[in-house]
This record gives sequence, structure tokens and C-alpha cells, in this order.
Amino acid sequence: MKIGVVMDPISSINIKKDSTFEMIWQAQQLNWEVEYLEMNDLSIDNGVALGDARRLTAYQDSEHWYDLGETRRIRLGDLDAILMRKDPPFDMEFVYSTYILELAEEQGALVVNSPKALRDCNEKAYCAWFPDVCPDTIITRKSADFRAFLEKHQDIIVKPLDGMGGASIFRMQTGSANIGVIIETLTHHETTYAMAQRYMPEIVAGDKRILMVNGEPVPYVLARLPAKGETRGNLAAGGRGVAQPLSDTDRKIAETVGPELVKRNILFAGLDVIGDRLTEINVTSPTCIKEINAEYGTNIALDLMHAIQTKLSAR
Repeated sequence: MKIGVVMDPISSINIKKDSTFEMIWQAQQLNWEVEYLEMNDLSIDNGVALGDARRLTAYQDSEHWYDLGETRRIRLGDLDAILMRKDPPFDMEFVYSTYILELAEEQGALVVNSPKALRDCNEKAYCAWFPDVCPDTIITRKSADFRAFLEKHQDIIVKPLDGMGGASIFRMQTGSANIGVIIETLTHHETTYAMAQRYMPEIVAGDKRILMVNGEPVPYVLARLPAKGETRGNLAAGGRGVAQPLSDTDRKIAETVGPELVKRNILFAGLDVIGDRLTEINVTSPTCIKEINAEYGTNIALDLMHAIQTKLSAR
């Protein structure tokens, strides 16, 4: 097996927490060859998807965790699989890269996750396809809509559609002093879509991440507890991760979303849940593998590699 990994610079990651590194490590344990690429290494030449790749060797050493070989231009379609693990922002450059990867897919490689799904399934907006398991939610540009939603629920969360790690998430309550400026900031004066959801006080018990491998939930979740004075559980926003077994309501949400993930060729996803409500569906570069593995002895990245093998065998 020969796989490519498109990711942010490997020189800047923390291998103790990084899910992409764990995927690379498990692929290497299977004696797969790993080719390293960053987004600017992708290109098209006369209808052929290409990549300026470097052979990657990984080490479990926090002082020296990788070696890279010489750069070679390869046909991306000649790889067995490509892991697209570039973190958001989901901007037009990201979209352009999915066009290249979709061509690579047509030319032979299995891309995880599907480039079409990466474009179609915005991590915030895709929840609208599952209203029965989500909190009350609106997506709009209009200030009047946000104000009416706030009037209805009294306490809401508003956020951009293209953020990650808890960036630019605001809690608004009736009577807050900065309602107008928050709406103006998120919608850029009604020129950009944003989202609002009913505030769920269950966030104090954690914002849970359910990892999905080929439509099936990992048996354990990571509850991300907000730091003192925070409403965001994101680890990037100072939250603390605590692994725990999947609950009955977590499983119900996973069973609702899982078949649709399979239908869209999304092999690896992260469902964010507060209480018994689904708030986001992460498909670009879901994390939390290392934290769950450490607590329960799972090997989620290896499960993903086996899912990739099964998918390739079926082809």
C-alpha cells in the first residue's frame, strides 16, 4: 500500500495530540509507504492530478518525529489512498484543492474523505440535514432573523460557518450590550451567512466528540469540558478532554447520521454533541484520537486504516 497525506506542516505539530500523526504512524506499522504533501504541493498538468511528494518516515520521538525524503513529482492517481487532513479555514483555496483531489480520485486513488463530501458537507451547515437530533438552529445573513431567534430562545450561541477550534463563537442573551456588533461582525453587515443555535446549559458537562469510522461510532467519546468562565468546550479554546463511554443518546445520534456519512463516502468524521443534541459534523480533519486511545486502549487510527483496506478491496 502506498498512501499520501495532505496536511499542515508536519514540523509544527504536537505528536502527543495530533490525530494525523497517529494515522501516519499506524499506516507505517502496516508497512505502508507514506508520501507527505502540503496543499501547495498539489497541481494539475493537462488533466493529470500531480503532487510534489516526499517520502515520510515517522518516529515516536518528541524531539525528532519525522524524516522527509527528496521531493518527487508523482501522479496522485497512482497512490492507493490519499488522506486529506488539511485543517480549515474552509476557503476557496481549500475548495480548489478538492478539485485536484477529485481528479486524483477519478484517476485511481481513494481519497479520505471524499472531495465532493468535503465541499458539500459544511461542518456547521450539514447539521440542517438532521433536524430531529439538533437543537433549534438558523442559518441566515439577516440581523432581524438573529434578533427574532434571540427573542424566542432568550439565550443563544452564534458562530461563523467557516471557523474551527471555537474561533469567533459568541453567546448572546436577551439584554446583552453587544448584540448589534456581534451580528454585524459575524455577518459582515449582512453580506455573510452565519449560524445561531439555542444555548444548551448541558455544555457544563462537556461538548462531546463522537468519532465515526465508516459510519460506525467508536465506543467511547471525548467530553471536552469548558475552562472556567468559558462557554466553549473546544480543546483549542482551553477545554479539558475526558474520555467516557458512548451513551444511549450518543448512539442514537450516531445511528441517525452514520448511514448518510457512508452514502457520501465520508470514512472518518467527528460528531459534536451537547447533551442529547448534535451541534456540528466535522469532516475535514477530525481530532481526539489520541485522547480516547490513551484512556481506553483503543486504536482508532488502525481501525481507519482497516476501513480503507476494506474500501479498496471492494473496488
